[in-house]
Amino acid sequence: MSNDERPWFLYLLECRDGSYYAGITNDLEARYRAHADGKGARYTRSHPPLRLLGSRSYPDRAAAARAEWEIKQLPKGKKLGFLTP
Repeated sequence: MSNDERPWFLYLLECRDGSYYAGITNDLEARYRAHADGKGARYTRSHPPLRLLGSRSYPDRAAAARAEWEIKQLPKGKKLGFLTP
């Protein structure tokens, strides 16, 4: 499967300080490793991830990016519920 055919994922991380980080990727395992190794987003370099709380797949990057924007508008208490259908 080429990169163009792979689904995109919206994912939610719990950081060591209790905060949440939402992002998108087409390789969830590699992206989590990057965050854990301090090579991910600027936010997770200063707020290292504790665990992956969940993810949801999307057919393309545009759909995942829209979902990322939506989840970032929610209060923290509703973010996890966004990932469950």
